[in-house]
Amino acid sequence: MSITQNLTATSISSSSSSFFAPSTFNSRNQVSLPVKSVGICKCVAAPQQAETAYKTKVSRNGNIAKLQAGYLFPEIARRRNAHLLKFPDAKIISLGIGDTTEPIPEVITSAMSKRSYALSTLEGYSGYGAEQGEKPLRSAIASTFYNDLGIDDDDIFVSDGAKCDISRLQIVFGSNVKMAVQDPSYPAYVDSSVIMGQTGLYQKDVEKFANIEYMRCTPENGFFPDLSSISRPDIIFFCSPNNPTGAAATREQLTQLVQFAKDNGSIIVYDSAYAMYITGDNPRSIFEIPGAKEVALETSSFSKYAGFTGVRLGWTVVPKQLLFSDGFPVAKDFNRIVSTCFNGASNISQAGGLACLSPDGLKAMRDVIGFYKENTDIIVETFDSLGFKVYGGENAPYVWVYFPGRSSWDVFGEILEKTHVVTTPGSGFGPGGEGFVRVSAFGHRENVLEACRRFRQLYK
Repeated sequence: MSITQNLTATSISSSSSSFFAPSTFNSRNQVSLPVKSVGICKCVAAPQQAETAYKTKVSRNGNIAKLQAGYLFPEIARRRNAHLLKFPDAKIISLGIGDTTEPIPEVITSAMSKRSYALSTLEGYSGYGAEQGEKPLRSAIASTFYNDLGIDDDDIFVSDGAKCDISRLQIVFGSNVKMAVQDPSYPAYVDSSVIMGQTGLYQKDVEKFANIEYMRCTPENGFFPDLSSISRPDIIFFCSPNNPTGAAATREQLTQLVQFAKDNGSIIVYDSAYAMYITGDNPRSIFEIPGAKEVALETSSFSKYAGFTGVRLGWTVVPKQLLFSDGFPVAKDFNRIVSTCFNGASNISQAGGLACLSPDGLKAMRDVIGFYKENTDIIVETFDSLGFKVYGGENAPYVWVYFPGRSSWDVFGEILEKTHVVTTPGSGFGPGGEGFVRVSAFGHRENVLEACRRFRQLYK
């Protein structure tokens, strides 16, 4: 057998090891060398022993194990991706997760760019900042959103978003408290309560966790709970305008809520992340209600105002008047948690936040909000024309559509399968959302119009 025969019978792939260096060998030179006859060597893989994964001796957090499934929005993303594998050529339109889509106004990004560039200079560089936020931004938040409401700049804690602050607040409250939440409501309230150990096990028959007071909010009660039917909670999570229903509480309703908290010695965690979408005279802050500073704190965000869902910037207001049962200020404990768990919001993000609250920045944010509210008008008109009962949209970027007698996940699947549009199943926000689907107004105008055309085609 010649070397030539050996080489030509062997295939060496381009991914072979680098020791196959370039060679000057010419296979056309027929050089034969005496070789010994070599038998065929057959390589047989030995059966692989089943590997046993190494386990530590650390027990899993039993509270996390109580959670029934993945967090709502990653689960929606998983189903969207599975749909795309099934229909790889489909043009999927996402009106599900409440993620902004329009560019951040230049008056805001230019301020962030300037701050970012300054970090490359000796004069402009800064490292760790105050965990509570930069004083100019705290002052601007106080004067813009809480003017004449008795809120000082040192009542405000700047953060990387309201969602993050919700979990920090849960650490402050600890595990020995009872929560009340609107039903339906933003799932982070319930999930963080479960993780903190505030709840019992999940009760499948009623689709609720034990030891949480679910305050049912329906079209019949104006999406405001019957407080007389609720047992005493320690902490009340209340979002207005509400995610997902879009309902904004009236002044009279919030006055009832504050009085209920006072009568029961409860603390209200008021989520005002959509307050700038309110067009009527509904309160934009819980602190517009007399006495609220003694029973409430408020969390909010730039995410849905300025398109900061990726930039990450929010704030929480904890008034000095808010005290625990032993008289200790809640703000001092929250400050301790913030200082321990957080190094402060990005200085670049805070520069953007300060620009948001300039006269030009406020106008730019209102313009973006106006764009999304036009989208809600289009979505509401579409489902109205198809004969559906539609709620929300007026004071929030969400439209709450009722599909009587149907499972929310089934409707979600039907819409995705037949129109390639992603929505959010109402039951993902609590048992009170069953039979509803939330449609988000966060989308490019052409996508919203196309999605509505598909809805008309499906439900005509």
